[in-house]
Amino acid sequence: MHQADQKPYWNTNVARHPGILRAVPEGCGDALDVGCGDGLLARKLAERAEHVTGIDKSPEMIAGARELAGGSTELAFIEGDFLTADLPAEGYDFICSVATIHHMDFEAALIRMCELLRPGGTLVVSGLAREASPAEWAAMIAAAPVVRITKVLLRARGPEGMPVAVPQMSYGQVRAAARRLLPGVRYRRHVLRRYSLTWQKTAC
Repeated sequence: MHQADQKPYWNTNVARHPGILRAVPEGCGDALDVGCGDGLLARKLAERAEHVTGIDKSPEMIAGARELAGGSTELAFIEGDFLTADLPAEGYDFICSVATIHHMDFEAALIRMCELLRPGGTLVVSGLAREASPAEWAAMIAAAPVVRITKVLLRARGPEGMPVAVPQMSYGQVRAAARRLLPGVRYRRHVLRRYSLTWQKTAC
């Protein structure tokens, strides 16, 4: 059992993991976790895919992910910039990213994910955005008590040293850009201040 599994943690990013895991296609061969952090999600993905690659720019996060992988042959971790790293075109049946895409150029990241996904493959992005419209602010205010209470009850925490960034795009901008770049994408806004994009590749 991995050290991370012995002392599990929860936060609003981990809350998205069950939905992401449900989206993994049957018989998944290769999966890619973009912005894998300490590899928690990648280790869960290894139970549903034959091989999982995690990529992250943080040397500290990748070092921790490799240590926690415990020498698993199903897991590989790359330290590098997702937008420029040497990754195989159409090399993955499943690609996911949690709270990472706002650290990058949004459109460039989505296009790269599309290019790396095999035809018929599935992409799931869980991200952060900012409130801009009155409706977005109203949704945030309504959800705030639930978010606060949930974090307290579940003792929200995360791995030390996780890089943070303030999202620049609004929810509306994310939705519009995703629908333009990924025809047929399913956009959802979640209570715990996250949105998700789910898409199956037919063509880019």
